[in-house]
Amino acid sequence: MTTIGLIGAGHIGGALARLAVEHGQSPVVSNSRGPHTLVDLVADLGDGARAGTPEEAATDGDVVVVTVPFHAYASVPAEPLAGKIVIDTNNYYWERDGHVAALDDGSTTSSELLADHLGDARVVKAFNHITAADLGSKGTPAGTPGRRALAIAGDDAEAKAVVTQLIDRWGFDVVDAGPLSEGWRFQRDTPAYGTELDAEGLRAALAAATR
Repeated sequence: MTTIGLIGAGHIGGALARLAVEHGQSPVVSNSRGPHTLVDLVADLGDGARAGTPEEAATDGDVVVVTVPFHAYASVPAEPLAGKIVIDTNNYYWERDGHVAALDDGSTTSSELLADHLGDARVVKAFNHITAADLGSKGTPAGTPGRRALAIAGDDAEAKAVVTQLIDRWGFDVVDAGPLSEGWRFQRDTPAYGTELDAEGLRAALAAATR
C-alpha cells in the first residue's frame, strides 16, 4: 500500500495526509472546490503529495479516507470505491448537519449510512474521536508505555486488519469496537470521544458508552 486517497482536505484530512508523507506514502488530496484550491497544502506536504478530484482520490488510492462533513456524504463517488477499503472519519453534528431522524433515534449510525451509499466499499470507521492536532503530535512507536489508542469499527475483517496496520504505523495502538453498527460507541458525547486513552482505558470507555 503506497497511495492514500483523501476525499476531504480539512483539519483531519490534512493531518492524515501529513502522516502519510511522513511514513513514506503518497497522499492524493481532494475537496469539493477543486485541485487548484489545494496548491498550498500540497506544497506544504512536500514530495509525494498531489492534489486531485474526489474521483481521482477514490480511483488512485489503495486505501481511501472519507473525511467530509457528514451532511456531504452522499456526494462521495461510489463507483470508483467499489471493493476498496474506505476509512470513514465522519461525525454527526446535528447543529451543522441538520437533524437526521435515523441518527437521532439511534436506529443506525453515520458510518452505516455512508456504507449504504457506497455499496460495495469496505468501510471502517476510524480517526473520528481524535483531534487533528493530536494526530500530528501524539503518535509514538509501538511498545511505548501508555501509547495512545484509537478505536475502529467495521464489518470486513481483512479491511480492519489493513486499517489496524496503518494506524499502528502512524503511531497509535488500535482497539476493535466490533462491527460498523458499534461505531456509535466512540462518537460524540461518549467517554471515548476526544479522550486520550491507552488501549486498556479505551476498552473501558467503549464498554461504558450509553446510547
